Amino acid sequence: MHDQYPDGTVRALLATDQVTEATRLALTERLTISPQPPQFFTASEFSLLQAICDRLIPQDERTERIDIAGRIDERLILNKSDGWRYDVMPADGDAYKLGLAGVDEAARLLFLQTFQQLSDELKDEVLKAIQHQEAPGETWQKLPANRFFEELLTEVANTYYCHPLAQEEIGYVGMADVPTWQRIGLNQLEDREPKSTERGAGGMV
Repeated sequence: MHDQYPDGTVRALLATDQVTEATRLALTERLTISPQPPQFFTASEFSLLQAICDRLIPQDERTERIDIAGRIDERLILNKSDGWRYDVMPADGDAYKLGLAGVDEAARLLFLQTFQQLSDELKDEVLKAIQHQEAPGETWQKLPANRFFEELLTEVANTYYCHPLAQEEIGYVGMADVPTWQRIGLNQLEDREPKSTERGAGGMV
């Protein structure tokens, strides 16, 4: 059995005076925004990115999916960044375009199919090959495979866990940014932190 947090416990904090208005607005927008057609990526690139995101953070058991690929597309069309990149990497948009082409190229060379045609197990093999700089293809002569994978995984994870639904899964209440943290000893919880309950058989893993 695993622990889970009751539905709504984290989201309920957004309606309290323990969350600043700026944080409330940002997280509420993430909860209510609906998927939009891609603007930076082509339709085929976007579909491939979605397939990759689904292997890095599977959401098969979710009733409300977090639109990771859509948020990446939005960031790139707005030309936003975290202000730095590895000196061996091109600009973020170019890196994504090259990297996505490299993923499909590696899939074809390794398994004679596009990435999206592969089983989940073989998709993971392609991604592992890229991560370990073992993926075949001319693309990876132009783009450091390990750095691309690192940047991709980092953004996918950051985008996922910036969403209130994902924060609820792990009982994260750091968005309650008005009060300070007082109970910092081992196994001490603040009153605003949700108490875990035993997960039922149909719960998410």
